[in-house]
Order: sequence, then structure tokens, then C-alpha cells
Amino acid sequence: MDDSTLHPLGEPPNGWLVNDSIADISRQPTTPRLITLPTDTKTLRLDLNKAACLVVDMQNDFCHPDGWLASIGVDVTPTQAAVNGLNALLPQLRQAHIPILWVNWGNRPDLLNISAGLRHVYNPTGAGVGLGDPLPTNGSPVLTKGSWAAAVVDQLAQAPDDIWVDKYRMSGFWDTPLDSILRNLGKTTLLFGGVNIDQCVMATLQDANFLGFDCILLRDCSATTSPEYCFRATVYNVNQCFGFVTDGSQLANSLNSGTA
Repeated sequence: MDDSTLHPLGEPPNGWLVNDSIADISRQPTTPRLITLPTDTKTLRLDLNKAACLVVDMQNDFCHPDGWLASIGVDVTPTQAAVNGLNALLPQLRQAHIPILWVNWGNRPDLLNISAGLRHVYNPTGAGVGLGDPLPTNGSPVLTKGSWAAAVVDQLAQAPDDIWVDKYRMSGFWDTPLDSILRNLGKTTLLFGGVNIDQCVMATLQDANFLGFDCILLRDCSATTSPEYCFRATVYNVNQCFGFVTDGSQLANSLNSGTA
């Protein structure tokens, strides 16, 4: 077989090589890039080629003082801890060629895929500022795709090679292409950070676990505006049932040491 005549089709490691008469569907494996990573419960050996980082809901509506949560009286200053942790880690993940996926609320303007029950969670009286309603500070529609409200906070740099996935529930896997994207990329180990750790981060991590992904929660890259005991309970539950917990700073150390 003359490989020089074959053209890549799809994303490695799940891509093909094709021409007018041949389809090479062997999906050649990549050489593992192994590191060891200490976590709360065990030391992991993982392949960086199979890893991706999911950053959940680091958006103006959840983290900015002019965003939605702040407008309804929530103190959003705890989210700065996640901003700081992610700012320290994301450049190192990119340098290690680990994909960054921004998994964010980005609703349709007409909210046709959002049920009344879900809308009730965020506007229980029907008279408040809920999904799609204009913010009192700048009129941006709450968590609407393409709006300032749904944009990632300016404090976090995004890169052209990053991947963006809109979500419509607390879980980033519900009614989205996230699962398909990760499987096409051959990613089985998922790193999690963002807000709120006890809500959208946890729901997405749980669904990832249910789908067979290996889950690692990055404690210092996550935060919540809920009471502090919610943070502790989430860490406990991930350690107990859904995966592993470590810190982004510890992951950075492992990346820099390259321990196999």
C-alpha cells in the first residue's frame, strides 16, 4: 500500500486514510505519553494523549459582578478561586497538547428546548430575571448563546484551538455533542474545573462517569457560590463514587516532571 497517495479523513486517533481505491481504517494508535498523578485516594498513571480538560460555566452570568447571579444577590467572589487556578493551569495544558473544552450554558433565544420545570428553577416566581431575560445592568439576555451574559469571563484567555460546546442543562452531556466530540478525539480521561463545583461541574462529571470516562476533579480549578459544605460534599462524593480528586497545581508538577 502506497501511503503517499492516502489522505487523512477525520481526527486522529480515530481518523482514516483514504484515496479513490483504499480506505485504511486501522486507526493506528499513538505512542503513549505517560505521567503519574497523585490524587486524594490513589496515584494514577495516565496517558496525556487520552486526556482532555472540561472547563464548565466560567461565564459572565456566573462569575462577573454585573452578571446574572450577582444581579439576584449572590456573592460571586468565590468564583475567583477557579479563575486563578485555571489561569495557572490552562497554559500548561495547552503546552502539553491537552485539548481545552469550554462547556458553557448557551441557550437558544426562544428557549424551545428548555422545559417549564427547568425555567422554574431559575425564576420560581415567574416575575424575576430568568433564562433569556435581560440583565438589569446591561440588558444582555441571561445565558443566551452569543450574548455577553453567556461569554467566558475576560480574565480567562481562550485559544483558537480550544473547543466550545453549548449546553442547556446542568450536565454538559445532555442533548449536546460533547460525548461524540470526545470519542472522535479518542479521549477517555477527563479533567474537570469550573463553577459551580456542586452543580454543573458535578452533574457533568457524573454523566461522564456513567458514560465510561475516567474522571479527575481539579479542586483548585473549581469553585462554588453555594455554602462551603457543598464544596466539601462534592469532593467527598467524587472520591467515593465517581473518580479522583487532585489539584491543578499537582497536575502541573506532574506535567513538568514528566514522570512515567
